[in-house]
Amino acid sequence: MTPTTPRGTRVSHIGIAVEALADSLPFFRDVLGLSEVELANSDGASIVGLSAGEPLVELLEAEGLDSPIGRFMAKRGPGIHHICFSVDNLDEMLERCRKAGVLLIDETPRIGAEGKRIAFLHPKSTGGVLVELSDH
Repeated sequence: MTPTTPRGTRVSHIGIAVEALADSLPFFRDVLGLSEVELANSDGASIVGLSAGEPLVELLEAEGLDSPIGRFMAKRGPGIHHICFSVDNLDEMLERCRKAGVLLIDETPRIGAEGKRIAFLHPKSTGGVLVELSDH
């Protein structure tokens, strides 16, 4: 097995909360020309991935009012929901966050929409931005 060269922290995707995928998708796909990437729905949201170079854009439509996206939409309306950073070692990064006093929403990694292990950090510790971390 060949050792993996560390890639460093980089933007993986930006999640955008939308009222309805059917209304928002044509702009990103047809006007901007972003191609769709198949993603699984996750956390009570219907998700469409769009390739924007290396990072993805994820359009997130709430499947229910009590889902994370549903609560976000009720409070803030459509807009950027979170930014996800890929890291070389998610477990080590979470430990680094703990040692720095960063509040974790996910104490242990779980599987996200891209099938990668993910964990969210609380916006109270990140300057008001919901940050997701994922394995490369």
